[in-house]
Amino acid sequence: MKMKPKQEAQLVKEALRVGEVYMKNRGFDGFKPTDSSGLKISNLYQLLAADKLITPLAKDQEDEPHMKHKLALWIAKQLPDNHPLKNS
Repeated sequence: MKMKPKQEAQLVKEALRVGEVYMKNRGFDGFKPTDSSGLKISNLYQLLAADKLITPLAKDQEDEPHMKHKLALWIAKQLPDNHPLKNS
């Protein structure tokens, strides 16, 4: 799935929304209003990688753009085929 930058940004936003629910179900606190987007992305990426729901990035690629892309790919696989973000 090749993503357009706008589509990837929307998928990351959805990943953070769904990921926060997953975090809470795992017993973690949700995101705080003061958390930066980078912190949210990093925390969610690390949890999903630790739980083996996504393949971890190589250590030299663990930066925000790569983590965002991983989260976008992860959520895209979770969405139903008819979801607007999958068909944009």
